Amino acid sequence: MKLDVYNGTLPSLVSTTYSWTKTSSIIFLDQPVGTGFSYSRTQQFNKPSDSGEAKRIHEFLQKWLGKHQVFSSNPFYVAGDSYSGLVVPATVQEISKGNYECCNPPINLQGYVLGNPLTDYTTGSNSRIPFAHGMALISDELYESLKKTCKGEYTNVHPRNTQCLKFVEEFNKCTNRIFQQLILDPLCETETPDCYIYRYLLTTYWANDATVREALQINKESIGEWVRCYYSIPYNNDIKSSMPYHVNNSISGYRSLIYSGDHDFEVPYLGTQAWIRSLNYSIIDDWRPWMVKNQIAGYTRTYANKMTFATIKASLSFFLT
Repeated sequence: MKLDVYNGTLPSLVSTTYSWTKTSSIIFLDQPVGTGFSYSRTQQFNKPSDSGEAKRIHEFLQKWLGKHQVFSSNPFYVAGDSYSGLVVPATVQEISKGNYECCNPPINLQGYVLGNPLTDYTTGSNSRIPFAHGMALISDELYESLKKTCKGEYTNVHPRNTQCLKFVEEFNKCTNRIFQQLILDPLCETETPDCYIYRYLLTTYWANDATVREALQINKESIGEWVRCYYSIPYNNDIKSSMPYHVNNSISGYRSLIYSGDHDFEVPYLGTQAWIRSLNYSIIDDWRPWMVKNQIAGYTRTYANKMTFATIKASLSFFLT
């Protein structure tokens, strides 16, 4: 989206050189029902949940491919970023199970793609302190004090461990003015064109424009205002770790690409590396740079379970999504 000062007209879109749509057919799915432009004509669902959404996404894909069978033979990958790190692996398992047990036409599932994925609440949050130290956001002395007193548990600290709590408070004071999604960018007080999150504001204006909705064939009665992050919907966060799903999907032979923007403080790459390492898969292509036009764009490593991990240099995950 073109980052001009908003003047009341329709915000302009900008073509992306490396758009994934240039190589793939992509379905963008708003879930759960009620978020984005998604709605239900026939049924009011119970309180949505992580595991329930995996089943519902599978049901949607079956129905969609049933109506558009020209795409049914295409290699199919499930992709998402951030919180969907909990839902996407469960969705892959649900599709795989459906292909085996019941469903016609089967979905030609090949694997999945995740960017800076939330995988395990504890591992992800505990990785922020070593990440902050590696990025020179906190001092060596504070980091050593945190390690000594907290012993690796920086999130669920026991109330009696007053020393650890004191150092965690110091850590928070050092980092609470950092824009967590991309530490190179400023934490903006207002949404102005020089602020990264300004594009979110423009997206809201764009998605709520009548001509855009008409072009996208949005049912006028389906939703009211489009809201980028609709947190008001009741939701049950019932998957606390997606690790078992990664294991099952690997056993089933599906490929996976896990990538991390290396300046993302919200879901740091160190936590992602840690849970991948805990799977104990053999390395078949060791740590090496990957290039774009003779420049290092990040680093990558491939494992025997068909999982590839990659970093995106000086970036955050959803630059690519």
